Amino acid sequence: KCSWDELDKRAEYYKKCIELGLPWNRKPKFVTGSDFQLKKEYIFDALKLSTLSTVKRATRAASEVTRMQNPKVSELIYPVFQALDEEYLKADIQLGGTDQRHILAYAREYLPKVGYKSRVEIMTPLITSLKGAGTKMSASIPGSSIKIYESEDSVKKKINDAYCPIGEIKSNPVIQLYQHLIFPIRKKIKIERPKKFGGDVSIKDIDEFKKLYSAKKLHPLDVKNKLSKELITIFSKARNYFDKNKDLLKSLGKDFQ
Repeated sequence: KCSWDELDKRAEYYKKCIELGLPWNRKPKFVTGSDFQLKKEYIFDALKLSTLSTVKRATRAASEVTRMQNPKVSELIYPVFQALDEEYLKADIQLGGTDQRHILAYAREYLPKVGYKSRVEIMTPLITSLKGAGTKMSASIPGSSIKIYESEDSVKKKINDAYCPIGEIKSNPVIQLYQHLIFPIRKKIKIERPKKFGGDVSIKDIDEFKKLYSAKKLHPLDVKNKLSKELITIFSKARNYFDKNKDLLKSLGKDFQ
């Protein structure tokens, strides 16, 4: 959530997070909503789509990504715009978290009603809060997530304190970070351990990693130490950028301090 005046600053923040946070082979292109959503054709389509959407359907579509106890009109319009974005961006695929599944389903169902084709919708899993407890990572919940610009000491502390029961794979945020971030980037990893604890172990993929961990052949502390090192390295470009542009973070409010 942010105020209208913060939109441009938020867009710049997320642009830098994406641009600097991953090892891209090609530099990504960024397009903001205001680049095309103010066009006459887009607004006409949005109004047309809104006449086909009931309040109940729009509420269901937005239910997991907005606060629906007392929704604003903008929160019910949100699914309409996100669906139309697929057409006006000429996208073949839309990628979103599983919390967006109702919006993605809305897009597939309603775009054909205004003459546009349905797209492929791909959903990625949400990573469990570092605190465990069955909740997702959230910038508004202290200690539940790692921000891309955090200091090395902060990353180490949060990972060291993270929920990570020995031998347990399910709902383990540390294991999920390996599965959805570390292995897709590194392909294989080496867990460094003292010789008295078995010495270093090379792991070729996430399946082998999970097998070793569930068999209690990997200790949470060794796994956490490796994860901290990897995150510090992967986020180094973004961390250095935001360290030199602290005014941008300050302008975004308390969740970014």
